[in-house]
Amino acid sequence: MKGDDYRGLGWAHGALTVQRLGAMLAPVTFLLADGRQVSPMHVAPWSNEPEAEALPGILRKLRGEWPCVPFGYSMPAEEWPDDWARVMGPPAPDEEIHGHNSNHEWTWRDSESGSLSLALAYPEASPVERVERTVRPDPSAPAIDIEFRVVVRRACRLPIGLHPVFRLPFETGAATLELGGFDEGRTYPHDVEPGAAVFARNKTFFELASVPARTGGTIDASRLPLAAAAEELLQIEGVDGMAALANHEDGYRVQLSWQKEHFPSLLLWCSNRGRRAAPWNGRHVAIGIEPICSPFGLGPATALADNPIAQSGIATALEFSPEKPFVTRYRIEASAL
Repeated sequence: MKGDDYRGLGWAHGALTVQRLGAMLAPVTFLLADGRQVSPMHVAPWSNEPEAEALPGILRKLRGEWPCVPFGYSMPAEEWPDDWARVMGPPAPDEEIHGHNSNHEWTWRDSESGSLSLALAYPEASPVERVERTVRPDPSAPAIDIEFRVVVRRACRLPIGLHPVFRLPFETGAATLELGGFDEGRTYPHDVEPGAAVFARNKTFFELASVPARTGGTIDASRLPLAAAAEELLQIEGVDGMAALANHEDGYRVQLSWQKEHFPSLLLWCSNRGRRAAPWNGRHVAIGIEPICSPFGLGPATALADNPIAQSGIATALEFSPEKPFVTRYRIEASAL
């Protein structure tokens, strides 16, 4: 391990760590107003296991929060509903899961006191020239402000997303996901993981507390962790740029806020002991609360096509211009319940 793989910051209301690999943010400890310390960001259980060194970059030390350009990864179209199958293209030869930035070591940049900043250059063939990220704790609160910048070589359209992953309590239903109102939710059109599906395929819903179940009836997807072993994705449209996770077991709420004009959808990754293969080994329990401009993370080819989500009027790729870098800002903050 190189000495500069991680950098940390402490401030009056907490402490945080950023790693160069994926520029991932975690662990984070917030000091609440009542004096308690809470650590809401997820760290994969295999992160310190020797076998992890052989994993793809994104999985090697999977943790916390990071941005993804382009967001998602291509899937084979076999046995998908026709309206999806016809727009699902094969992966590009250089495609990497959740983009180049998720799988490689970023470079530390000079930054203002009280912040950490990193950048990563993309391969020359990519329309993306580089990405930059600055993590800045709020001096007056248990909160972190993050800025993400994308500089492109040429005009392009790409799916993009933020990938915050939060820790869940052990007891079933001991946390509540709070989204406020939203326009429509969609279940995944296929199986995220064979044998680990609990939601009905390709359905819509209007309350997180009543998502159509694979076996009939509904499941309350707002109460986490789920009772059954599951690996699922739900895409939510029309969220107002804010979501929170209330951890009743540990007595805190963590809130994520983002610019909804950049991320018209919210992807919920319910990773609930559903993946049995290594390194997951049926032990991974976390919730991804991911603002996206993407169709279920189904990769650039599908995102750029006239897919069913795009047909409904919801953008699944963003326009980028070399004349004007893309900049988005978002915030993670904690409070006592």
